[in-house]
Parts: sequence; structure tokens; C-alpha cells
Amino acid sequence: MMNVKGVEMKKIIYLIIGILVGGLLSYFIFNKTETLEKLPKPQVTDGERGMLGIDKNINEQTIDKYLGRSDSVYRDMRMLSDPGNYEAIGGDSKLSGTIKGFEVVPYPYLTKVKGLPEAVGKTYEGKTLFTENEDGSYSPNYEESIEFLETYFPKDKNIFLMCGGGGYAGMTKKLLVSLGWDEDKIYDIGGYWYYNGDNNVQIKKEENGKTIYEFWKVTYHEIDFDNFTEIK
Repeated sequence: MMNVKGVEMKKIIYLIIGILVGGLLSYFIFNKTETLEKLPKPQVTDGERGMLGIDKNINEQTIDKYLGRSDSVYRDMRMLSDPGNYEAIGGDSKLSGTIKGFEVVPYPYLTKVKGLPEAVGKTYEGKTLFTENEDGSYSPNYEESIEFLETYFPKDKNIFLMCGGGGYAGMTKKLLVSLGWDEDKIYDIGGYWYYNGDNNVQIKKEENGKTIYEFWKVTYHEIDFDNFTEIK
């Protein structure tokens, strides 16, 4: 018959084993390394879409394969409601939907929009973070302009850009690269208007004969120019 000391020693051994096993399980659960597929190098596609800077490999047709990566950020460059008449070119002036994981940072607030189709007319013409110079470079209009970009377009991440048709996304890449961002980490994936994947976030809907836009579904980063320090 096992004596009392033997029983107590056995309990202590089991307790130590339990602690060790639990510790190891916790380590592997909370410290597992994410294995990420290597991204193809950005490559502009051909034709009219190429003129907008849309990527050949990662675009509206393939983006679902690259969503949710911890080494990447996802930005939708449209306004919630754009003054431009995008219906004239088959689009939507309001943000009718987006792709899961994309956060909205409107390009027209970054710098003045140039080169829109004539049918679209004028878009937003208010305050912007940067002014594009005649030589294609950009000058900050506020002391916080660069910090804002570094916050929402971090240089140590891959950056996936989209908009309605691909134009604002391409313009954003041009701005970032001009200001020192690595062009090999920035992808213009094109436009939501051509997305048919499985991660659609529908914003526009018809209800009781009325069109409703559920903007609350969108993570939207507004720029409060009044709280920025203007460079004079």
C-alpha cells in the first residue's frame, strides 16, 4: 500500500507535468508564426486599364486570394459621396460598396484630382494635404501631411489600393512613390465596379422604393483640416 508521502509526491509530479504541458500549448497557440505566400512583384497590365496603373496579377479578379494579410493594409480611395458625375461613365458617385478589409481614405483630400474624363466633370475642390507641382512633385500643405500618410499608408507594409474604376488608386500610388514610398510594395488592384468576388460589402440597397447607402458599414478615415497646422 502506497504511503502518504508517495501519494503527495505523485500529485506534485502530475501538477508539474500539467503546468509544463499547459505552458507549451499556450506558447504554440499564441506564438505560432503566420506563413504568408510571397506576393508577385507589382506589374502594370496592358491596354486602357494599364493607363490607370491597374496591376496585372493582383486585381479585382484575384484580390480575394490576398485579403487579410498581416503584412498588408487595404485602402479604398473613394469619397463616400463624390461631386463628380461618375454615373456618366457607368459608375456610381456614391460609395455603393467595397471589399471586406478595405478602409476608406479619400484620394481627393490628399491632393487635387487631375485627368478625369470630361463626362465626369469636376470633383471635390476643397482643402488637400498636398499640392502637386508643375514638375510632378508634391508639397505638403500642412505640418501633419506626411505623418497622416505614414499612419494610413505605412511604409513597412504592402499597400493594396482600390477605388471605383482604378483611377484614384493609380493617382494615390503616384503620390506615394513621389514622396518616397517603395513602388514594389504598392498595388493598384483596380475598381470595385468590376469586383465579383466573395468578400463584397454591399452599401447601396433599395428599400421601400428608396435608395439607401449604409455608410456605417465602412471604416472611414476623415481628414479634419481644421485641426491641422497649415504651412504658409
